[in-house]
Amino acid sequence: MSMAEQPRATQAGVLSKLLSFALKEPVLSILAIALIVLQCVRPQPWLALPRLVDWPTVMTLAGLLMLTKAIELSGLLMWLAHRVVHHVRSERTLACLLIALAAILSMIVTNDVALFVVVPLVLSLHALTPLPVKRLTIFLALAVNAGSVLTPLGNPQNLFLWQVGGVSFGRFVWALAPLCATLMAMLYGLAFFAFKDKQLDLSRDANQERVDRAYASVAAILFVAFVLLADSHRPGIGLIGIACGFLFWRREAVLKIDWALLLIFVLMFIVLRSVAALPWIHQSVAHLGLDTPLRAYVAGAVLSQGISNVPAAIMLAEFTKDWRALAFGVSVGGFGIAIGSLANLIAVRLAKERGIWLPFHLVSLPFWLIAGLLGGWLLLHL
Repeated sequence: MSMAEQPRATQAGVLSKLLSFALKEPVLSILAIALIVLQCVRPQPWLALPRLVDWPTVMTLAGLLMLTKAIELSGLLMWLAHRVVHHVRSERTLACLLIALAAILSMIVTNDVALFVVVPLVLSLHALTPLPVKRLTIFLALAVNAGSVLTPLGNPQNLFLWQVGGVSFGRFVWALAPLCATLMAMLYGLAFFAFKDKQLDLSRDANQERVDRAYASVAAILFVAFVLLADSHRPGIGLIGIACGFLFWRREAVLKIDWALLLIFVLMFIVLRSVAALPWIHQSVAHLGLDTPLRAYVAGAVLSQGISNVPAAIMLAEFTKDWRALAFGVSVGGFGIAIGSLANLIAVRLAKERGIWLPFHLVSLPFWLIAGLLGGWLLLHL
């Protein structure tokens, strides 16, 4: 290769790596590009940008990511999942158990982690007996969206609204319980007709996963302690303790977390709050009158269909202080179009099933419409 060709080859290599990264992390790439565009259109001092980030929320998310990674690496979740389905005899029973497992896990260890347990479990069971993998994946995505509604730990938007609302853990759960119960009832009603009472033989399922009991026990104790610290608005203290402890004892719990998700969250705060501050955006949204619960609810449910429910929550929180109405709206917004919740995209990605998008939307869109009507009624009457 000549000297003149070397710089071109280097540039091509750099562009290829950037393109590969953009395809692997599209959300992060879009946020980075949006930040650059905003800095060109309405420049702000770079040192002032960190002030736009809600750091208590980011620290709480970081702590939860470390703790859930520790529980995952201990083998406890996969062991539990196999134990739950070990004596299943029918397709409908299996679907109902998996929906319950996904929903319960999502309440405790976030919807994303729940999917990383239940979807691989479905695929491993499918190797033993034929299963409707596409249909199960769709219902598991809906299940983690419905179950995660209940607690501040269930998903990133709840975590953010819990911190912004300044309410206790118990009050948050009490406020969202009616919506969670309604969504789960809808999901089970739909599952009864979607899955047959067809007999299955899963007796050959032998769970080879070994549980590191010490790892799981320490992670569980720290999980409770961290939630209590976050509830008292001291997530920073808990994060420092957890990070230092695991770095000395089991460093993979820190090093293997989804660092890209944390960066996405930081950039979401900066980009969306910068967008909300643009005069024409601020005036347009302000004219919607989000000071009433119903309007804040509808805005959350609808805007989520375009930009996903996490950024919708962050952006709309600049225009309404009614955290409950907004939580109801973005929770319902997780259904409908797949982009409404990142959990939908994760579920489909894990299943690796072709032709799943059409059946997903044939179920999810009607679910969103009905859930939207029921959620609005619950918001106004309870």
